[in-house]
Amino acid sequence: MSETEPVPVAAAEALNITDSNGTQALNASAKFVATPEGTALAYGSLVFMALLPIFFGALRSVTCSKSKELGENDYDSGFRNASDMPETITGRDAARFPIIASCTLFGLYLFFKQLEYEMGYSSVDQAPRKSAMSKATMGLADNAGTASHGPERLCMAKETSIFQRIICFGVFSQEYINLLLSVYFFGLGVLALSHTMSPLMSRIFPESFSNKQYQLLFTQGAEETKEEIVNYEFDTKNLVCLLISSVVGVWYLLKKHWIANNLFGLAFALNGVELLHLNNVSTGCILLGGLFVYDVFWVFGTNVMVTVAKSFEAPIKLVFPQDLLERGLEASNFAMLGLGDIVIPGIFIALLLRFDVSLKKNSRTYFYSSFLAYIFGLGLTIFIMHTFKHAQPALLYLVPACVGFPVIVALIKGELTEMFRYEETPPELADGKEDSESEKKKDQ
Repeated sequence: MSETEPVPVAAAEALNITDSNGTQALNASAKFVATPEGTALAYGSLVFMALLPIFFGALRSVTCSKSKELGENDYDSGFRNASDMPETITGRDAARFPIIASCTLFGLYLFFKQLEYEMGYSSVDQAPRKSAMSKATMGLADNAGTASHGPERLCMAKETSIFQRIICFGVFSQEYINLLLSVYFFGLGVLALSHTMSPLMSRIFPESFSNKQYQLLFTQGAEETKEEIVNYEFDTKNLVCLLISSVVGVWYLLKKHWIANNLFGLAFALNGVELLHLNNVSTGCILLGGLFVYDVFWVFGTNVMVTVAKSFEAPIKLVFPQDLLERGLEASNFAMLGLGDIVIPGIFIALLLRFDVSLKKNSRTYFYSSFLAYIFGLGLTIFIMHTFKHAQPALLYLVPACVGFPVIVALIKGELTEMFRYEETPPELADGKEDSESEKKKDQ
């Protein structure tokens, strides 16, 4: 889905290095060469950060799967809402996901390329092209020798397209798009980080803490026709988590600092691993196989993914500066790893942990084997990337490792059939099966 990025690159490759926090990109300082210590620190930190949401998200996914009622879990922090329940991914969903993702990615690519063309703006050198549009915008003299009115004259010209006029009035400018994305991810990030922090806060607060319960309820209609639109339950601890998360959100919104970006990114990844559940191993293989092809094609076959990633200012990747030792927290040369390279293998690893639990053998063989496989695959990605000085689609190495290692272990233990027969039934289907079974008993 995403790609990790190399450290020292030439100017031509520099557009593969984009920072998601709005600070100076690597191509602005192409002469910088990271030290071995800085490189090792950046890569090691990325690996460590990638392992955190997978490990803890998998553990929390086990607790989620055991919850048969809303909010009935070991780390209950007051949330008893449908949004906290896991979403089950079926085989059909897994097969369609790479296709939908490809269409979305290519649609965004076409949009940004059209925006770039209409604005007469080059994303490579960040300089305006010498086009009729840019000349008019700069207010150069017209054919009669008098000064034109620049943007106004361009926007109202007959030959100006509707798309150009919309851009002229600032509706679809790059700044507005990034502002909308920042506000959108601010809201998502605050909620995700708050949900991530809730279990920790439940343990930190003493028992004597006055934890009051609240409920946000919106209904439509009256009496018998009354229908719930929003029914959200929370408590004082949740409000504290929300307040802390909001501070981080404001920090990200104003500064786009890489630490705030990583806090949001880790929260997104952990929530994804915890709440996205594959219903069986076959579905996981379909999803990982499809995204394996998706990642390789869009990274190696085209420049689509790189272009779209460049155009977004959003916490959709983890970053760590390679010049941290030299420049401290103001460092701007980043190595990065996309969240897709964490969440996609992570939900498969979480599935194997739940399979381990279902065996009731007090063993976590498949979880640990897949977890070590992820470390191996990510390490191999970094090695290849650093050796060839070229961005790599991490799923190219992670998918064979994360699928292959557990399958080999299952073959050795003679549990391959049992592993592929394991299936998690979505709550609604489970309820349907129970109802049908009870009806059959009544009929008998």
